Amino acid sequence: MAAVSSVMLLSPATGLTKRSILKQFLVPSYVPSLKRNANFRVSSMAEVSTNFSDILAFSGPGPERINGRLAMIGFVTAIGVELDNGQDLFAQIQTGGIPWFIGTSVLLSAASLIPLLKGVRAESKSNGPMTSDAELWNGRFAMLGLVALALTEYVKGGALV
Repeated sequence: MAAVSSVMLLSPATGLTKRSILKQFLVPSYVPSLKRNANFRVSSMAEVSTNFSDILAFSGPGPERINGRLAMIGFVTAIGVELDNGQDLFAQIQTGGIPWFIGTSVLLSAASLIPLLKGVRAESKSNGPMTSDAELWNGRFAMLGLVALALTEYVKGGALV
């Protein structure tokens, strides 16, 4: 686009024949930058710490990964139960969902923490389309989806599906 406009402006018809004259008319702040940051990572920690408090720190590798995994399981399970018997999320919790939630939380938390405590990072095991960044983004969307499902069912007064 810029090359076409400069060719059009540098014509004998416009009276502008030098690039230095043309540059005074082009304001660089109005030209959008289309550069992409190809090295963008969702999370990265240079050092691998096996300290329990470092793993579960606010910016540590544990909380978001564990919560994301629980949300992915919870969202799929909530939609599956709704499709099976028509119960909304709140009815599922009231009719025996709490023991299943606690059991799943303990199992997935332990399964997620054991490799982290051994110093194995999810980034080291990711290849192909199943990357650690994809897992984090899927977990984030599942957390939002679970909250949106609960809010929609609360406002609607019943099951979404």
